[in-house]
Amino acid sequence: MYLCALKLIGMTGQKTPTALGTEKIGKLLMQYAIPAIIAMTASSLYNMVDSIFIGHGVGAMAISGLALTFPLMNLAAAFGSLVGVGAATLVSVKLGQKDYDTAQRVLGNVLVLNIIIGLAFTVVTLIFLDPILYFFGGSDATVGYARDYMVVILSGNVVTHLYLGLNAVLRSAGHPQKAMYATIATVVINTILDPVFIYGFGWGIQGAAIATITAQVIALAWQFKLFSNKEELLHFHKGIFRLKRKIVADSLAIGMAPFLMNLAACFIVILINQGLQHHGGDLAIGAFGIVNRLVFLFVMIVMGLNQGMQPIAGYNYGAQQYPRVTKVLKITIYAATIVTTAGFLMGMLIPKLAVSIFTTHQELVDISAKGLRIVVMFFPIVGFQMVTSNFFQSIGMASKAIFLSISRQVLILIPCLLILPRYYGQLGVWISMPISDLTASLIAGTMLWWQFRQFRIARNKNK
Repeated sequence: MYLCALKLIGMTGQKTPTALGTEKIGKLLMQYAIPAIIAMTASSLYNMVDSIFIGHGVGAMAISGLALTFPLMNLAAAFGSLVGVGAATLVSVKLGQKDYDTAQRVLGNVLVLNIIIGLAFTVVTLIFLDPILYFFGGSDATVGYARDYMVVILSGNVVTHLYLGLNAVLRSAGHPQKAMYATIATVVINTILDPVFIYGFGWGIQGAAIATITAQVIALAWQFKLFSNKEELLHFHKGIFRLKRKIVADSLAIGMAPFLMNLAACFIVILINQGLQHHGGDLAIGAFGIVNRLVFLFVMIVMGLNQGMQPIAGYNYGAQQYPRVTKVLKITIYAATIVTTAGFLMGMLIPKLAVSIFTTHQELVDISAKGLRIVVMFFPIVGFQMVTSNFFQSIGMASKAIFLSISRQVLILIPCLLILPRYYGQLGVWISMPISDLTASLIAGTMLWWQFRQFRIARNKNK
């Protein structure tokens, strides 16, 4: 259930690159991973906060309505990543080449592209909002809540795109700590404003959406202040906002992979919602929303570990220090397994307590607890699968990384969601997720074993 997530790049506290090949692996991993974990966890909590306050302040149907918005949020994130990830990569490359003029123009183009795409997405989606929500599995009881939430979110979509895009550029421009602060600030502000707007002003689910956009507006204002500082290497000035064909094309090309992954995630959630609506009704969709929020927290922590591993594995692989590559991989797998096992234990031992964070509605609690138990069935090995996929990316084997990334979501999960509910109803939807986890992990294990076998053969030939 690895739904959209923005890839955070750049870590705080980094030392010189040569340290990657000399310092203790465990120390390096902590140094690189902890800032990423903090930022990833903050990003996950950002989404959880809305769900918690909506569940307790508005009701069970509102939770289900919020779950209907997940595919649409994924789709918006897909278009955001299309620009943000590509532009951030271009900025890094151009700064490395000391091509500061082009880097400046990338910054300006990010701003303009996000405004254009954000506005276009908002207009088209608002026109067809109700049919979209019904297609996503909505009913007359839940679509109203989803509409109220999404009208506000979509009205602020340009702000969201700009905030996320500039945060990505901020990291690439050598300010990962400031980018992390921006992420944490939005979580804190959102957490403070949610109860004020939902309970205090009585705005219900719309209050949660307004709190989200308000937090992003404040963070965006701070980002604009940073990029308006003429002493910074990258800053706003005249002449950088005209769209350049090559910059636009390169940004979109680089961002296409995360765009397609988010698009796949969008399609998967649609299938899940439709299956749960057909076989279980509105509360089943709400239960999935709760389960997804809980599981996603552990997934984000593992993603933070992956980002810590990536530069260490990549550097030492390039330096042909294969024992260090193996060591960082093992440590990351152990750490990721501990994290996902914690998620497994939560789902197996205290599922009702965990889901009760979001709602007190007894039927919704029961469905969510049952769903959580099923979803985390093979969760201890999910960490291994995620780390393995990222490992191949870290050592430059992009095709294998992409295959492993899509194996769970596209090659396994989608067929399961299309077939199993026909025979097992609502249970078929839930069991599709652990089945895909297990199968994808077995594939990852086989590929990792084969790859290290090839490494051993290559080393023996060189002796």
